[in-house]
Formats: sequence, structure tokens, C-alpha cells
Amino acid sequence: MARIDQINQQILQELSRYGRMSNLELADRVGLSPSACLRRVQELERSGVITGYRAVLDRGALGHGFVSYIGVGLGEHTKDAQESFERAMERAPEVVECHNITGTIEYLLRVECADLASYKQFHTDVLGTAPYVTSITSYVVMGSPKNLRC
Repeated sequence: MARIDQINQQILQELSRYGRMSNLELADRVGLSPSACLRRVQELERSGVITGYRAVLDRGALGHGFVSYIGVGLGEHTKDAQESFERAMERAPEVVECHNITGTIEYLLRVECADLASYKQFHTDVLGTAPYVTSITSYVVMGSPKNLRC
């Protein structure tokens, strides 16, 4: 694993903000020569600290501006129940994140739909028919003043 010193921390911070910047620009921002910077980035990639690069999309512009987080409780706590639920969520394009969590519920979902009507259809036709589901609690996102995840 790559050593995460102060310079590597800076590299990771800069790349997480804008992963398409050139190596020359990145090197300038973190105070390294381009060759030293490239070696560090390649080591961070090789060691698995950097797992990939992606485009950040405007979900609203794509027609998926209605976002909700949903807590889901299952009636059984078996491996089969979890795997069945997870397979159902894998097939649902509206589910962009599915997390198995601890606490009073088993799953936390991030769901993106076009609007309230399409969310209602997802809620009824997908979650309402998913195996082992006994509770559904929805939290509609009204705004995201801080979102470093995307």
C-alpha cells in the first residue's frame, strides 16, 4: 500500500475535486516536479488507493432530479433474505446506492427518479414487492448544501 504522507494527501484531495486535470497542473498545485507527481499518482493507483476516475453527472439535467434516501427493514435476518433483497435492488435502475447497515433497519438506499409520480411507482412496484421487506421509510432530499461524494 502506498504511504499516505502530506503530499499524497494533497494529490488525493486535488484529484477528488477534479480528476481530469493534467499531471503538469497537479504537480504545480502540490509543489512537485511532473515526473515525481506522476510516480506518486501511479503508485496510488497501483496500490488501490485510487480505484478509478469518473464523470460527475447533473442528475437533474438527466431527468433524475427527485432524490430520496430510504431506510428498509427486512422481516428475516438470514443470508438468503439479504441476498434476495440485494438482487432485487441490483435490478432497479432507480437505486444508485444500496448500503447494508447496522441499527434498527438493514438497508439504506439512495434512489433517483424523475419526479414524485415515478418515485411512487418505484415505491409501490419495486420496494413494495421486494422480498422480505417489512418497513420502508423515505427521506426526500430538498437540497444538498455539501456533497463531496459526487
